[in-house]
This record gives sequence, structure tokens and C-alpha cells, in this order.
Amino acid sequence: MNKPQKTGFARIKAATGYSIKGLKAAWVNEAAFRQEACAMIIMTPLAFWVGETGLERALLIAVCFIVVLMELVNSAIEAVVDRISDERHPLSGQAKDIGSAAVFLSLILVAITWSFIFIDNFS
Repeated sequence: MNKPQKTGFARIKAATGYSIKGLKAAWVNEAAFRQEACAMIIMTPLAFWVGETGLERALLIAVCFIVVLMELVNSAIEAVVDRISDERHPLSGQAKDIGSAAVFLSLILVAITWSFIFIDNFS
């Protein structure tokens, strides 16, 4: 017999719990996530100094969040690939490489965004 699905506030509470559990797992098991999260914690207050408008500040913070989000997705992909099999397979390597590329591109986006706004506001 199928277990009844949670609805309303109970569903939101359960989903929040799963999200917190995922963040804790990423923090404990993923060095790259810890590094990028710490960088985001440092860069968020800096965004209020570098950005002159609310929009600039939001953009500077948003691109930092994108890096952390991409790292979470990359870590999830790696976990699933590793769970499926220990043997080497070209598609497994490709999936991991694509996840890594998403993180890399998000880091480039941070560098470009912060550079443009910094140069525009401090030159």
C-alpha cells in the first residue's frame, strides 16, 4: 500500500528538512562546496561596498549563489554516478566533466560580473 503524500505545510516542512540535510551533507563531504560557500560568505558583504545600486548588489550576490548552486548540482551528479557503479565508463566520466564545466562557467561568470561592476564603480 502506498504511503499518503504530505501536503500543505507538512510537505514544506519535510522539503525544508531534506534541503538542510543536503546542505549539511555537501558541507561535510565536499571540500569545493565549503570553499565556494566561504567565498560567498565573504563576497556577500563586499557586494554592498562594490555595488552602488540595489541592482548591482543583487547581481553581485546572485552570481555567487549560482556558483554554490552549480557545485551542489555537480556534487549530486558525482554522487549518483559513483553510486551506480565503481567501474570506469566514458559516460560516467562525461557526466562528471559536464558537471565540473557548469561550476567552471559559473566561476567565470562571477569573475566577469565582479570585474565589470568593480571597474565601472572604481575607475
